[in-house]
Amino acid sequence: MTFASRRVLLAASIVAGTGSIGAETAPLTRASGRPVGSLSAPADPSAQAGATHHGGVPPAPVLAAADAPAPHAVQAGSRPAWSEPERATLRSLWIGALGPTPPDRSNRVADDRRAAALGHRLFFDPALSGSRQVSCATCHQPSKLFTDGLAKGQGASGELDRNTPGLLGLGYSRWFYWDGRRDSAWSQALSPIEAPREMNGTRVEAVRLVASRPDYRSAYEAVFGPLPDLDGLPERAGPLGDADARAAWTRLPRARREAVTRAFADIGKAIAAYERMLVPGASAFDKYVEAVERGDQAAAAQVLRPMAVAGLRLFLSSDAQCLMCHNGPLFTDGEFHNIGTGTLDGSAADLGRAGGIEPLLAGEFKCLGRYNDGPRRSCPELRSLARKAKAGSLVGAYKVPSLRNVALTAPYMHDGRFATLTEVIRHYRSPRPGSAMIEFRPMFDMTPQHIEALVAFLETLSSPPEAPAEFLRPPPSAHGAIPAERPAQ
Repeated sequence: MTFASRRVLLAASIVAGTGSIGAETAPLTRASGRPVGSLSAPADPSAQAGATHHGGVPPAPVLAAADAPAPHAVQAGSRPAWSEPERATLRSLWIGALGPTPPDRSNRVADDRRAAALGHRLFFDPALSGSRQVSCATCHQPSKLFTDGLAKGQGASGELDRNTPGLLGLGYSRWFYWDGRRDSAWSQALSPIEAPREMNGTRVEAVRLVASRPDYRSAYEAVFGPLPDLDGLPERAGPLGDADARAAWTRLPRARREAVTRAFADIGKAIAAYERMLVPGASAFDKYVEAVERGDQAAAAQVLRPMAVAGLRLFLSSDAQCLMCHNGPLFTDGEFHNIGTGTLDGSAADLGRAGGIEPLLAGEFKCLGRYNDGPRRSCPELRSLARKAKAGSLVGAYKVPSLRNVALTAPYMHDGRFATLTEVIRHYRSPRPGSAMIEFRPMFDMTPQHIEALVAFLETLSSPPEAPAEFLRPPPSAHGAIPAERPAQ
């Protein structure tokens, strides 16, 4: 039975269930007996010592010393069962609510298993890079849940500007990169190939690679049709890259440039078909939700320890505000939010989403471009972006990452600035001074015990990828071993 089929069956059983869970869901509590998720305001919020406003955001309530929770103050039986609204929220976060990967009408082969098999081989092949040393898997390593474990990615010319996002669940995304500068998985897959600092290849080299290898050629032509004629084309040519490659590209007749570009776009579509196969599997949290819905208290108590359940209650609370951005079965809304991590001035300025809109709108592989396979290119989201950019509401905003496997995919944030989840959560308690336009209320009253509970819950979101086994490792190669990842330094 496929994973999607299991999700459908589990969803049906949970929707039909009427059980509830009891005392083993007791949360971390304060000495006063109030739960962590119920932060009560002091009589005079303006009297908070050391409280500052960040971008006009009012400070959160502060706990009196007597209200601070004792270490590990988990009191089993101190809370009632999950309420029906809480259970509805749990069901919305459950992996079984994910559903099938939505169709990508811009990619006619998005769900073609033959395209995915070709994309799998290309994903691991360093011959797509100018040096023949860097592949997609250099940064997106299966052994690291398709990340690289580095603060910032390493490309052909050294360290890149941003942290490497994971790929699990990529097929559910609407935008790609931390700044959303691509609007399809296949257009994203093409960008690193031609980027001088990443793979430093050219589109002529990429298409020639596919044409020159009998296994690649036959697989490509079975899915996309005949490859273009490459006779007489220069070794390196493309609209990006070094000056010689760009000059060689401009000298080509327009019809030949168009034929090569269309084949290059198909390479990206094959890689995206592979990446769509990679989804997160069921975690301890998901098994807990299933036990809650069955009313199986013993099973629930076995799956999550009390500290993790306390963290879950805090995660769901309006005080913590986690659900504002981290909602749905992938624990992300897929959009862009400002949490005060942008660098808005200086030589290393990074404007986040505001800086990603211009390259998105200018890109030749965008939704409105000629290489979109969809019969209708309405692209309403794309048409509205220019208005948002002018309003300035996206300055310093970055794409919200999934929290699935978050405990295993450090470091964190768009620039890898935080090495641990504890550091991340502390940021939400005390954003750095001068952080403007942040979209959350800093939780100045968050204690070390709150943080410990949240980390314990986030650790329950870890799980192996759910994909065909052959897609979770490098493919066999008829041309020698294809390295899966950059060797350890």
